Amino acid sequence: MEHIVFLTGRLAQPSLERVLAGMAPAPFTWEVREIGLQVAGLMTAEMIRRRVTVPVGADRVMVPGRCRGDLEPLAAYYGVPVLRGPDELKDIPRHFNRVVSACDLSSYDIDIFAEIVDAPRLDVAGIVARAARLRADGANVIDLGCLPATPFPQLEDAVQALKGEGHRVSVDSQDCGELLRGGRAGADFVLSLTVDNLWLADEVAAMPVLIPREPADEASLYAAVEAMQRRGRPFLADAILDPIPFGLLASLCRYQRLRERFPDVAIMIGIGNVTELTEADTSGINAVLFGIAAELRAGAVLTTQVSGHARRAVREADIARRVMYQARASASLPKGMTEALMTVHSKYPFPDSPDEIAATAQAVRDPSFRVQISDRGLHVYNRDGHHIATNPFALFPRLGLDADGSHAFYMGVELARAEIAWSLGKRYSQDQLLDWGCASERESADFPLQCAPGLALPAQPSPTEEREVSCHAADL
Repeated sequence: MEHIVFLTGRLAQPSLERVLAGMAPAPFTWEVREIGLQVAGLMTAEMIRRRVTVPVGADRVMVPGRCRGDLEPLAAYYGVPVLRGPDELKDIPRHFNRVVSACDLSSYDIDIFAEIVDAPRLDVAGIVARAARLRADGANVIDLGCLPATPFPQLEDAVQALKGEGHRVSVDSQDCGELLRGGRAGADFVLSLTVDNLWLADEVAAMPVLIPREPADEASLYAAVEAMQRRGRPFLADAILDPIPFGLLASLCRYQRLRERFPDVAIMIGIGNVTELTEADTSGINAVLFGIAAELRAGAVLTTQVSGHARRAVREADIARRVMYQARASASLPKGMTEALMTVHSKYPFPDSPDEIAATAQAVRDPSFRVQISDRGLHVYNRDGHHIATNPFALFPRLGLDADGSHAFYMGVELARAEIAWSLGKRYSQDQLLDWGCASERESADFPLQCAPGLALPAQPSPTEEREVSCHAADL
């Protein structure tokens, strides 16, 4: 059985031992080593090399998630893997479960068509720039949305410029003339065609997207599908998804009937009528819609991000299609694969109980403030006391920071983050940005470069106190 040595600090050692003991029976044997520092979060690779002797006596060494420095030289020095654990020690059981059942989200079978709805109003450079951002978010096809009664003289140039950048391109118009122009310029797809204008598919090499004459006219869609099948041409079929409350359920049933009638036809679902026209967080909507798309075995989804609340729709779609593909492929619920779509709430928002925080607070012997949250509220503590409140304004007068402007500013920021996290039920870690999943940009931590030893908020320890006390509760 694998033997793992967990390195930690004095304050975290009791909690770490309780967590590991609570994993019994664990799939490994373990040992906790306190390496002679108070706060585990200030551990560095250099410090480990100085304080942990060779041989280490383990098959693997786990260090705190916020350990600073490059771990590769340590692995070479000790001759065993040296790896970071999760940021919060309470997440260690989940961490090892994920390692054992690692979820591969690299695969998907639904292409994302991302529409630039105002393409006629942009110059070619603006279209290309927008397309680059959409591709970075996960789009496979850039859809040029044409506008009624709006000239699009740069259509051909836009198609060719996008193709020159390596994009697949679709032209989306109710005007057959614009579809012909786009197809002849090299577009890969034209949408949308009905049974009445299928002649256009014979004029261009682009793959057509077929729709019914009217959303409820399923017979006309079936006729168009059968006509294209006789031609032997590839196509996508879209039964039209209607918005709430104007026929969403009925339209979902149309997609189901389309699949039952044509088991092998490639289906497209245009989801903007739901994501854009429902004022709710789109991450959850996208999760459900892509779950439906996965069950239908749809080949493509057309999405937009016009409304401010749908600004991350393409990125959400990219994550949702991967999660739902994996759920279907593994015949499992879409759980435990990623938290990127959980943008507002955390599944485990309060890893530490009030009693556990109180026990940690009693062991602190330095003046630096730690901030944590539990289901009871915000906790602030140092050697001088432990305060709990649900309102930061109730805590601040107790901190004695009237004459320390920089520290007061820092604590104001941290308490604001903590209050938001507590109010929403999100995970909070001091000195860390709140995790909003795919709803916001978040740079991944580069610990060897960004978290070099010594980066911490300056505190004012006594001369006899170690430099370690300059960290905060997130580093326990």
